[in-house]
Amino acid sequence: MAGQRMTAHDAAALPLSARADRPAPRQEVVPQRHPSVRLVAGFAGFGAGSVNLAISSSIFSAGSGEPERVLAGALAGLWGAALLAGAVVFLAKDRPAGGRWMRFVLAAAAVAHLAAIAFPTPATSGLGLTQLSALLLTLMILASLGWLRRAAGERAAMRPGRLLLAAFAGALLVAGITTPGLAASTAGQYAVPHGGHGNLAPGGHHQR
Repeated sequence: MAGQRMTAHDAAALPLSARADRPAPRQEVVPQRHPSVRLVAGFAGFGAGSVNLAISSSIFSAGSGEPERVLAGALAGLWGAALLAGAVVFLAKDRPAGGRWMRFVLAAAAVAHLAAIAFPTPATSGLGLTQLSALLLTLMILASLGWLRRAAGERAAMRPGRLLLAAFAGALLVAGITTPGLAASTAGQYAVPHGGHGNLAPGGHHQR
């Protein structure tokens, strides 16, 4: 009957030329991400989020209730939390949270960090090194996402040993940028040194 669907038996009975004319079902192509670059982007997201939270705590710890300081601290804290959550989503789902707009948001954050370094305000003074760490980590995220976007669709399988080595190198690089930024913030000033747990004097040494 003309109105009935074509069954699998009828489709198999069609000539090859007729079957070739029929369009093949469209399949969604899932890009194969470069796992090492993906890990570096995720690590940089965790580092940038932590540094921005340190910036927020440093601004609020000044104890001033000026609207400018409160706004800067709130924005830095919200952005740091968003970066941490975005890094988790990116590593779990292999795509940046926010889609293509995330690149513009990251670029705006990089400009804000650069402006805070070049034109410090009372709210951001004394945080030059911390802002520099946040800037470098943000640029690292942008570069990694740009690489992954250009390499979308390419197969980039890595051996487990090489992937582990790349992950270790990426973690060291991110830690080397993040640690000085955290140390220069208020959070770093109150950090307990290794082996210094216990009753500490204000100078950071054990009380006798």
